[in-house]
Amino acid sequence: MVTKQRGRPRSFDRDTALEKAMRAFWEHGYEATSVSDLTREMGIGAPSLYAAFGDKRTLFEEVVRVYGTTHGAGPDRALAEEPTARGAIERLLREAADAFTDPALPHGCLVIHAATNCTTPEVEQALRERRSGTVAAIADRLRQGAAAGELPEGTDTAALARCFAAVFQGMSQQARDGASRADLEAVAALAMAVWPGIEPMYSGARGEGRTLE
Repeated sequence: MVTKQRGRPRSFDRDTALEKAMRAFWEHGYEATSVSDLTREMGIGAPSLYAAFGDKRTLFEEVVRVYGTTHGAGPDRALAEEPTARGAIERLLREAADAFTDPALPHGCLVIHAATNCTTPEVEQALRERRSGTVAAIADRLRQGAAAGELPEGTDTAALARCFAAVFQGMSQQARDGASRADLEAVAALAMAVWPGIEPMYSGARGEGRTLE
């Protein structure tokens, strides 16, 4: 007796399809990428997309998680692996110049670019939390550096973290606008010039610091 086969075997590689979806969202943003765009790029039909990944938003959530452990993992590695806070921030920006202009990938950062013109509140909020998480991670690394004596007493590490995060985010947009790796490396080098020295003391965003005598 022939047993009826349950369901249809998947005829595509899930990881490959997910990578293609990532590139579509990365290139065009969340809102501008339609389900038809995704099925065309992934080479699958809409029923297969829904069966394997759920709806567009669920697929995007998975894409962002995978991005954070692959193409977008550089900042976390830099902050965790470098022995000094300055080295960590310098590496973060230097590697961003390289990653954001990689000719084999869409330019810029997916988490930053995907939020452009996003009108889906849940997606917008999730991306904002991701970006805020990067600012918090930079601030935490700077606080560690301050505790180790790498920064002047009284350094406003929260303001400094936002400064470097703003440079990182701006580099992403510059890459989207055609800036080269060399252009962004120059930006990274200039950004490091704001690193507080022991004298004079970094005054922070509110001018609350003082100059050492």
